[in-house]
Amino acid sequence: MSDDGYFDEAVARRYDDSSADMFAPEVVEPAVSFLAELAGAGRALELGIGTGRIALPLAARGVSVAGIDLSRAMVRRLRSKPGGRDLPVVIGDFATARLEGSFSLVYLVFNTILNLTSQAAQVACFRNAAAHLEPGGRFVIEVGIPELQRLPPGETILPFLINDARWGFDVYDVAHQGLTSHHFEIARGRVHRLAIPFRYVWPAELDLMAELAGMRLRERWAGWAREPFTSESRQHVSVWEKPA
Repeated sequence: MSDDGYFDEAVARRYDDSSADMFAPEVVEPAVSFLAELAGAGRALELGIGTGRIALPLAARGVSVAGIDLSRAMVRRLRSKPGGRDLPVVIGDFATARLEGSFSLVYLVFNTILNLTSQAAQVACFRNAAAHLEPGGRFVIEVGIPELQRLPPGETILPFLINDARWGFDVYDVAHQGLTSHHFEIARGRVHRLAIPFRYVWPAELDLMAELAGMRLRERWAGWAREPFTSESRQHVSVWEKPA
């Protein structure tokens, strides 16, 4: 693993193309509208800002956005985009790195909380978010629900993507609440492989982490359009609040 973590120059160069469906307006705009509403006239901090998929359109809405990211390669891609040089970004671990000042909103999107591969690191992330928030500020996470119900007894592997150019599968380690996502992509006649470890986490566990950080659950939805969260939901968007 490089100093950029699992998102080195080779991954950063292909990231926007390989995640093109997540850059579609119908995916981005509901998230940006949701976050802009919560930020109000205050500042927003994105943990794992990456190439700016959410941060740049959120800034275009008039929200003052800053970020933290471990990967210099991903941030260079952000800087190359219109408006990217205007966003303050600290290079570091978003579970511990700090920025000056306080924020009305701190957020993590697209399963980024799972990049912290221990419970202690995830708890530290909640505490770091709370430390950045002003009183009454909100912490938002978008993350998938672990798909253990799809695992047949004795199996550990679940495919999540299969098409002509890309395929991927997750390998679960249920005993340690971990999974490794294996990605294979054909580009310019070559097969590129990437394996990234994650620690999956349940909504109730996240609520406890929030409580340890002095925050409380304000709302939970199945998506950015505020769809009701149910037992059938495949992901959730949760909002915790720092007491005023």
